[in-house]
Amino acid sequence: MELTNRQLFQKYTAHTSDAPLALEIVSAEHIYLKDSSGKSYIDLISGIAVSNVGHRNPEVVQAIKNQVDAYMHLMVYGEYIQSPQVLLAEALVKSTNSPKLNQVYFTNSGTEAVEGAMKLAKRYTRRSEFISCLNAYHGATQGALSLAGDENFKNSFRPLLPDIKHIRHGNMDDLVLITAKTAAIVIEIVAGEAGVKQATKSFFKALREKCTQTGCLLIIDEIQTGFGRTGTFWAYQAMEIQPDILLTAKGMGGGMPIGAFMANESIMRTLSYEPVLGHITTFGGHPVSCAASLATIKYIQEANLLDRVAVKSNLFKELLIHPLIQEVRGVGLMIAVEMKDFQTVKAVIDTCIENGLITDWFLFCDNALRIAPPLVITENEIKMACNILLQAMDKVYES
Repeated sequence: MELTNRQLFQKYTAHTSDAPLALEIVSAEHIYLKDSSGKSYIDLISGIAVSNVGHRNPEVVQAIKNQVDAYMHLMVYGEYIQSPQVLLAEALVKSTNSPKLNQVYFTNSGTEAVEGAMKLAKRYTRRSEFISCLNAYHGATQGALSLAGDENFKNSFRPLLPDIKHIRHGNMDDLVLITAKTAAIVIEIVAGEAGVKQATKSFFKALREKCTQTGCLLIIDEIQTGFGRTGTFWAYQAMEIQPDILLTAKGMGGGMPIGAFMANESIMRTLSYEPVLGHITTFGGHPVSCAASLATIKYIQEANLLDRVAVKSNLFKELLIHPLIQEVRGVGLMIAVEMKDFQTVKAVIDTCIENGLITDWFLFCDNALRIAPPLVITENEIKMACNILLQAMDKVYES
């Protein structure tokens, strides 16, 4: 007897939890997912901050089709001149408005962008020490995982990289840990998996000054926040600072897999000698993904998506008032809804899924709901989503 997709999923697909959602999604459009039974769900997490321009954005889909008709994979990164790569690199550089960030290295994902940036920092500075933040997450490969600021998440995979220190996100006193031994500090403007927590502009200005004084590179991780998630194209732009290396992925591809790290040419060229091919990737900067990313940038800009992010963010905050909610905090459409404990959050999430809405929690803040919808969500759809959320909270509160 032929197995169903659900049976094949259970039998052959590796699971990363003992209770996967196991929703069988057969189509997606705009902010909606549809399962095999025809049930529709509002996607309030965008595949974890990926589908910024909506699922199957028509402009992105058309760009993918056009590129597939021309060519797909050709050869290892950096050897052929490929139009999707060079046009995307130009658009990314222009999006930063920064003379310091003028070259792009494409990867397949955010964690690979972190790995490449760590190698670049070590090669350029000739130092080995890295600093990241407590309760930070920068990826699951071994170098990126070494930066993670949560021992529970790392212990089963040790030994990891040595020479890693941690500071508290936004804490001025901890900046003394940055010294002439430090290759780089890797930090988010908005601490995502810590539950959407933002440091002050004065902290980031002091951080930038400390890095300059010590020769430490400032690596800003915008894997979640980039491509408009917080209301500016890059979150660091609101802090009035310049990173030495900028990381991006997730929302970059409009739903296609791609990441990148950006730096000044004087830093980036150190990967080209001693040894030559100091960092290589077979599929990084895949032309189809690059075409999708370029279409994503153009759509964000031409549709003026950033103009309404703050308004939409405020609408969520105005509507989400409930006895179960202890705090609603967020930057743009990156919002955390904090409750008393994980059990309450999980009960609300499960009820929301039953009622046609998908949300989840944060790795290092499991007593808060994650809200990170596609930026294209309308005000009416926000009201619909909040109505489902509040009904779910009512049910959990009453029980």
